[in-house]
Amino acid sequence: MTDSGGRIGRATTVTVTKTGSTEQPLIEALTQFYIYDFSEMEPSVSPDFEFDDQGGFGRLPNIDDYWQAEGSHALLIRSAGRLAGFALINAQSHRGGPVERNMGEFFVARKHRRQGVATEAVHLVLRQYPGRWEVAVAERNVAAKAFWPRAIASAPKVSDIQRHEGDGVLWRGPIWSFLAS
Repeated sequence: MTDSGGRIGRATTVTVTKTGSTEQPLIEALTQFYIYDFSEMEPSVSPDFEFDDQGGFGRLPNIDDYWQAEGSHALLIRSAGRLAGFALINAQSHRGGPVERNMGEFFVARKHRRQGVATEAVHLVLRQYPGRWEVAVAERNVAAKAFWPRAIASAPKVSDIQRHEGDGVLWRGPIWSFLAS
């Protein structure tokens, strides 16, 4: 749907659903696009984020945990019924020790960005998984550093929002902690 200026309008329906182990291959396929997006943030001289011998980026570290570890969840994001991305939740703090909920990975495909899909997905995730949250953003991820504070602050029933800086060892970049109820 476009308006008279040719801009794409906001998706009418965003859903977030928990996956079972049968959807793990689907999430793993989507992670290739997620990793690809990160590759443009990596310096060209870096050996990281290079294609492997099969033309992919390999698996996300510890991805199996999202279907096995307590407190971990793998979620699919859909916009108007179409697959749009994923969210991976765990209980691993980027400031040390456990946390009730951590946004381990979050991805919305480029086609669905800047339409409110990601923000609505975040709001749905926080509604479905209340508790003490942490969201860490890589220092080099400029777009995410702009997105996350707005998405968190605009979410209903979110309080006690705090911004922390990573210590440079466990994490480099901002870390938001907050309570979603």
